Amino acid sequence: MTSTPARTAEAAPRSAVRRVALASGIGNAIELYDFIIYGLASAIVFNQVFFVTEDPLVGTLIAFLTMGAGFLSRPLGGLVFGHFGDRLGRKSMLVITLTATGVCTFLIGLVPATAEIGLAAPFIVLALRLLQGFFMGGEQGGAFVMVTEHAPAGTKSFYGGWATGGSPLGSILGTLSFTLAASATGDAFLDWGWRLPFFASAVLVLVGLYIRLRLDESPEFTALERTDSTAAAPLVEVVGTAGMFVLAGILLNMGFNLTIFIINTFSMAFGTEALGMERSTILTAGLIGSAVHLVTCLTAAYLGDRLGMTRVMGIGTVLLIAWAFPFFWFFSSATATGATIAIVGGYAFAGIVWGPMAYWFTALFAPRFRYSGVSVSFQVGAVLGGGLSPSVSTWLLQISDGATWPISVYLVIGGLLALIGLTMGRTRIAQMQRPAVGQAAGQPPALQSPAQQPSAHRPSAQ
Repeated sequence: MTSTPARTAEAAPRSAVRRVALASGIGNAIELYDFIIYGLASAIVFNQVFFVTEDPLVGTLIAFLTMGAGFLSRPLGGLVFGHFGDRLGRKSMLVITLTATGVCTFLIGLVPATAEIGLAAPFIVLALRLLQGFFMGGEQGGAFVMVTEHAPAGTKSFYGGWATGGSPLGSILGTLSFTLAASATGDAFLDWGWRLPFFASAVLVLVGLYIRLRLDESPEFTALERTDSTAAAPLVEVVGTAGMFVLAGILLNMGFNLTIFIINTFSMAFGTEALGMERSTILTAGLIGSAVHLVTCLTAAYLGDRLGMTRVMGIGTVLLIAWAFPFFWFFSSATATGATIAIVGGYAFAGIVWGPMAYWFTALFAPRFRYSGVSVSFQVGAVLGGGLSPSVSTWLLQISDGATWPISVYLVIGGLLALIGLTMGRTRIAQMQRPAVGQAAGQPPALQSPAQQPSAHRPSAQ
């Protein structure tokens, strides 16, 4: 049996598109909120609460490693939820991932300190991180797929930007909640104040669930289901027909995540432990940077539909490479102004890469196996990039006696990997963004026969 062509689904109503975009944005906001509060806690709290050692920097390194462990389970989650998302539907999987992620975050806030229950405490935290990562593995890719499959042609990068824009919003909320908790609880912050941001995530989850439960299923998946054309083994089709695009996605997200988690997580440990700066100074810089990140993210997503995603994201990647050394030159001044310039600049350039990324990933893969293709490639890249970069950066700082140039070289390597990924997907992205002859922006593309579809995604016989 041959699958339906990739573009036979009718466009969803604008009101439905906006609801899905909002729901996807909230889902990604929760995902980044959870990682930001865990990352900040790893940098300034967990080395004194769960991972207690004689050297605070070693404790921080161990805490960052547990954060990385949460990434390790993400590809497995992407594989599992991608499979069922391609087989049973996008909406149901996204409800499960959102709920379970929120529960794990809340439970981390309940774990007693090592001083109270001994070594069981860090192992419980590690187990919850692994579970959280597993469910997150199916969240972000599914949100990308859901919103871009609803969006009309010619606006997919823009509406995908609502999903990616949720990440800087989550970063803002996470940083703000940590700042408020630290300010409100004062000396009690290390005792119990740090737990408040973890409990507050429940509010975001409830709002997200309320919106997500009211969504319609993706029109492209509905078209596949109506004709009994869903893939029996989505991952097999991904590997067999789109392996190069999986690699392209891995490289792009590896480079991007490597960079963004140095900016939003390692910078806290670097500023407070290595430079002796006030925690509030780094948090404020991160808050300003996240706001700028949101603006550049949405702007880049808008421009992605008009100038082409590869061009826009390529410019952002080159700017990130150019910022690798100035980032630490400014930061190492150990002043509020220098740290703010470093972090805001990094966030601004990262937003240019991140903004169009939702549609960039979904455009690589055919609807039959899109959830699987996006989730697996995105999450493997996240493991190799964001899962390792805070720990690698801390290690590089240790072995270089505090010199930052090795970390800057590491950032440059990440940027080059992202450029390679963009180049590998360039032809496919241009093909997907090229409107059919006579098609107005925002209108459904003309129907294609199977023979007209890109050969890399031509459905196999079942």
